[in-house]
Amino acid sequence: MKQEVISELSTPELIERLEDESKQLVKLRLNHSVSPIENPMKLKAYRRTIARIKTELRKRQLQEVKNDNK
Repeated sequence: MKQEVISELSTPELIERLEDESKQLVKLRLNHSVSPIENPMKLKAYRRTIARIKTELRKRQLQEVKNDNK
């Protein structure tokens, strides 16, 4: 998922998406440990998407704190 798409989502949607992506990553890792998957780069893509979502959530959290202090 691209950063532009992530930044357009609302915070509740991001949290829901983060949970879904994390579950998918766990399933993929389990399947990969049992029998190698065709494209192991999918693991990398899921990890990066999760990192992008977490980064956006943290950015919004810091923005709220900054706005509250004004």
